[in-house]
Amino acid sequence: MGEFPLVALLPDDLRSSLEGELGRFPEARLAQAVDKLSTRYRQGDAATSPILSSEIDVAAYAGYRMPATYAAVAAAFDEAAAAAPGFAPRTQIDIGGGTGAAVWAAAQVWPSLEKCTVIEQVAGALTLGRKLASTAVSAAVRGTTWQRGLVDPASAAPEADLVTMSYVLGELPERGREEVVRWLAAKAGTVALIEPGTPAGFARIRAAREVLRGMDRRVVAPCPHDGECPIRPGEDWCHFAARLPRSGLHRRIKASTLGFEDEKFSYVVASAVRSLDRPDARILRHPRKHKGWVQLDLCTVDGLAPGSTVSKRQGPRYRAARDAEWGDAWSTEK
Repeated sequence: MGEFPLVALLPDDLRSSLEGELGRFPEARLAQAVDKLSTRYRQGDAATSPILSSEIDVAAYAGYRMPATYAAVAAAFDEAAAAAPGFAPRTQIDIGGGTGAAVWAAAQVWPSLEKCTVIEQVAGALTLGRKLASTAVSAAVRGTTWQRGLVDPASAAPEADLVTMSYVLGELPERGREEVVRWLAAKAGTVALIEPGTPAGFARIRAAREVLRGMDRRVVAPCPHDGECPIRPGEDWCHFAARLPRSGLHRRIKASTLGFEDEKFSYVVASAVRSLDRPDARILRHPRKHKGWVQLDLCTVDGLAPGSTVSKRQGPRYRAARDAEWGDAWSTEK
């Protein structure tokens, strides 16, 4: 088994539509715009003006970030669906949704979806998102409502079975993030927040998780419990990864030779749903596989359990540990 599961193939209809839209622009210009966006995202500070200021910026963003965003969001949704098998959302609102990656991911994981709305401040992103969605197989994606708007806690709270926000908290001023999280969750059946898998991204997710706990929301994923997060910012960080294959165009505009990339992300999904089937533990790092034994770093219902050892003498449990991946659920039962 590889170190990362290949979980992030773009749906064929999205891949075809995205490549068709990107093909309208010279690759050299797309590559320049991607380089500019990449530099901006690496800075990691709050945005004081829209990052996507032109049509080429929007296209470059879609080529550069949409596959990775889809990969991370789909992986988070997969874990949420496993922990809440009875959750079958019919409505979704994606705040700051860009070109709609989270809508595509939700429709892939939950075929129950009927009505999706993307709220985004950049008109060009809405235009491109609508074009990409127009050829979708999923009726929910195809019929998505694309609405221009801001992340604005002074406005009516988004009301849907599933409210999502991906890679946006870090672009907001720190002092207003708690209020934003409360606004997102106020009328949501389930809320999902995804951020980069960096120490700073995890710190934002951890803080958001505390807000959601204070609102009596149950943590659906990735955590196996509703208690305080045992990982302290500055000491370590909780994050996961999804591997996604790159198309030839994707490689060229990112000036990369690798046929894949690993998108690292931190996330929390919390819900008013009371009935959950969460795992006993979550694997927080790559399993360390030795001859005759495997070590797992776990987050369990009782706290962190680093270096948990599974030996060959444990038979089926050992074989399961040999096949386990970073981010997988794990049972602590012997």
